[in-house]
Amino acid sequence: MTAERIDILAALRDATATRHAELDGGMPLARPAPTLQDYRDHLALLRCWLVPIEAWQARFSDGPQDAALLPPQPHLPQIEADLAHPSLDGAGPRLAAAPWHGGDSADYRWGVSYVIEGSRLGGAVLYRRLAERLAPHPLRYLHPGVPPGPRWQQFLRALREHVHGEAAVAEACRGACDAFDSLIALRLAATAAPARAAA
Repeated sequence: MTAERIDILAALRDATATRHAELDGGMPLARPAPTLQDYRDHLALLRCWLVPIEAWQARFSDGPQDAALLPPQPHLPQIEADLAHPSLDGAGPRLAAAPWHGGDSADYRWGVSYVIEGSRLGGAVLYRRLAERLAPHPLRYLHPGVPPGPRWQQFLRALREHVHGEAAVAEACRGACDAFDSLIALRLAATAAPARAAA
């Protein structure tokens, strides 16, 4: 297979499969019967993860940050609105957000965006499973009112058009892995914090 024929989506999935599985089974909403507190903790983790990443992304106007390719759709306003909902008991743990030190290339940023955009699809699945259980919370972050499928397809078309060649694909995979790793590290820190407090 030549570099030009590398399937970028398959490469990203292969590169992140283990990390994706670890997060799927380890986030607060992965529990068998998640509660509103679990949703609060889930949002708090995502907020801590996304604050530095979205600030970093805002420095660019090319690649996945080109509004002509993909209109901006930040997650943080929906997360903050959900955390402020009166059905939640406080805003959840305030984890320390580490500065984002990712690469600046457009290819790298396509990889990071792959993880963030993909989370929208996962949110739709979680909404179908949790909407009744966690009512009356509206779960805006999981269900922002716009089906995620069309945006995901738009993202994939742009990704395939702009990331091709062995070096570019490798750089995108590095960005995706870094994005997963940063969230995994936050999840592990959040899990360890209650244990330290109880000791």
